[in-house]
Order: sequence, then C-alpha cells, then structure tokens
Amino acid sequence: MMRAGGILKLAALVSVFFLAVFLAFQLLEINLDFNFAHMFARSAPIEESPTKPSRYKCGLSKPCPIDHFSFKMASGAASVVGPKICLEDNVLMSGVKNNVGRGINIALVNGRSGELIKTDFFDMWAGDVNTLIQFLNTIEDGTVVMMATFDDSATKLNDEARKLIADLGSSNINSLGFRDNWIFVGGKGIKTKSPFEQYIKNNAETNKYEGWPEVLEMEGCIPRRLG
Repeated sequence: MMRAGGILKLAALVSVFFLAVFLAFQLLEINLDFNFAHMFARSAPIEESPTKPSRYKCGLSKPCPIDHFSFKMASGAASVVGPKICLEDNVLMSGVKNNVGRGINIALVNGRSGELIKTDFFDMWAGDVNTLIQFLNTIEDGTVVMMATFDDSATKLNDEARKLIADLGSSNINSLGFRDNWIFVGGKGIKTKSPFEQYIKNNAETNKYEGWPEVLEMEGCIPRRLG
C-alpha cells in the first residue's frame, strides 16, 4: 500500500511538473509574440504628414512657364522700410542688402539671361534729376527695367525723365506725384505698354501711413527675350 501510494505521489508530481512546463511555454510564447509585434510596430514606417505646399521662386503663388522670369517686388513703406525686388529667387535690391534709398530704385536685368546688370537709386527730393536721365539713356535694348519708389520719388522729376520712363512701357509715370507709391517692370525697346505696373496716389484721406499711402506689391512672369 505504501509503494502504491508512493507511485501515485510521484505520478502527481510528474503531472504537476509537466503542467508547469506547459504553462511556462505558453507564457513564453505569448511574451515572444508581444515582443515581436512590438518590434515590428516600432520598425514599421511612420506615416508621413501631408506634404507642405510647394514653394516657387521669389515666393510666387504659382510657377512661371518656360522661358519666363519669376519676379516679385514691393514699394517702400513710408520713409521707414525700403523697397524690395526679387527675380528668379535672387533678391536684387532691399534694405537688407543696403542698396536702396529715397526716390526711384532701379534694377537692370539682361532680358535673355536674367542676369543682373546694375542697380541704383536716385533721390528725387534733394538729388539731381540729370543723374537719373543720364542713367536712363545708357540702358541698352533688350534690358528688363524694374523700378520701385521709396518716400518721395517725384519732386525733381521733369518731363524729359518722365518721357524716358514712359518709353520703357510705363502708363503711370506722368501721374507720379509727391510721395505717391509706384512699382513697374518694363523694358528698353518695348513696343507696347507694360502689364506690370501698379500705382497709388498719396491722399491724406486714404493713406495707410501718416503722410504716405500703403505699400504696393506685385508678382508675375516676365517673358524671356529670345530674339
């Protein structure tokens, strides 16, 4: 009886042992599954956030066609912030570049290559209009001419200077007066009036700043000269 009892105890112990081993493997399998799942979850590619809107040259709202130059420009703000002219993602004139000033700011660009030829500004409050006239007379055919005002750009302007600018394609230069704001893109040898021009009159009743009208901004695509 004792031997039979010992056998039963041994059988019970063996059963308990195998049950413990079975449960241990079950727990190990669950843990392995969890670890593998966790590992794959970590290695799985992270869903990217929606792509950012495309950025076009000079910050334009849309790209320009082939054989066109992208441009964006702004007039000066009162007598505080100078104008800014950008072409093909290159800032040609700005206060940061320290190449703008009171009066008419001008950038000359090669109409075929888009390369900058020259920049200058002409004080039309206390400066000499003849300096501006000499500059305008040196512009070669096929040159893109970009102009932006800052503070007063008209007090010293005379008929000769206005005609030279009108010949570049301006429609509003003859109306430009004391502290008016004006931005313009034209060209030497242009046969028609330019579509790239904005003008706002200095008016005490509508001025955004005391004594000055609001800033003008303009962007667009200038056709490259192919001929």
